[in-house]
Amino acid sequence: MNKIKKAIIFTLILALNTSIYAQVSKQKWPDIINKSEPSWFATAEAKAVAENVLLYQRNIGGWTKNIQMQNPLNEVEKQKLIALKLDTNDVTTDNGATCQEMLFLSKMYAQTPDERYKNAFLAGFDYLLKAQYANGGWPQFYPLKKGYYTHITYNDDSMVHILNVLKQCIDKTDYYSIRPSEAALEKAKIAFDKGIDCILKSQYKQNGVLTAWCAQHDEVTLLPANARAYELASLSGKESAKIVLLLMNIENPSPEVISAINSAVTWFEKTKITDLREERVPVPNSNIVEKVMVNDPNAEPLWARFMELTDNTPFFCDRDGIKKASIAEIGQERRTGYAWYTNEPKEVLKKYPSWKKKLKL
Repeated sequence: MNKIKKAIIFTLILALNTSIYAQVSKQKWPDIINKSEPSWFATAEAKAVAENVLLYQRNIGGWTKNIQMQNPLNEVEKQKLIALKLDTNDVTTDNGATCQEMLFLSKMYAQTPDERYKNAFLAGFDYLLKAQYANGGWPQFYPLKKGYYTHITYNDDSMVHILNVLKQCIDKTDYYSIRPSEAALEKAKIAFDKGIDCILKSQYKQNGVLTAWCAQHDEVTLLPANARAYELASLSGKESAKIVLLLMNIENPSPEVISAINSAVTWFEKTKITDLREERVPVPNSNIVEKVMVNDPNAEPLWARFMELTDNTPFFCDRDGIKKASIAEIGQERRTGYAWYTNEPKEVLKKYPSWKKKLKL
């Protein structure tokens, strides 16, 4: 093959790869996984992204977080990722990491049964099992990273994501196209049961009454714990919602699980805010969009993300860790850069009547 032909082929390959990546580069990585049609995972575009996902996986089985894995990699970047394979720093389940890559690979395998996808998924499954504490909880990073990261992490639904992966595999649903071995599933069943036990034991009692959960709990005492300066020990209107939805999906729930759900629902009803609405207001002559809470008697229910352990009073913090009574009292950076309110418990309250009816409670 002469030099001209080689140059033409190289140019065509480069143009093809550029075209492939251009179509997904503007999307967010989680959206590519969760919103793409099943048929997309059979495309050349998806296969190119899958090569990146395999490169980003560490040998321990997990992935790091906040990576837009669909973005193209040059040869130097690829070699750096290969060199990082043995590095165990920053491997995590935070912000959906590891669990979302496993889902991506499962969707790939359903269209193209490449054994590399299967092996990477199973390595991720093993990583989740290895990362669990003896008491059933999971830290934010494994191997452990010093600081608040060692706490049992419900924050951003990290532990719930893990338990949902295990449950789908244990129940042998069709959600994942890749099935772990029976031996791995036996370990997963033990891990799942321990995880639920940890959830039940860490549900906070306020004046002797079961309520909800903090975003993170001490890995030894199981009590609510601080994380970042503006994430103080509290009861969480956000993270508690996904925990309850997980508990509601358990077949033949124990009396303890039923009690946990009933108590949390009562707490959600007690703490819902029915007269506030969030608005985004552009600041004149700037690129800033301000977040403002507006009084509205017809507003949809909201819950504060942080509530006092003693009496459920909502509070808000800046990076100085000083509690404030409203988001208007904290700086613009944290006010607009964090989700202080949530509507996620609405889904719990919506499903609760049918859950009770199914169990004939």
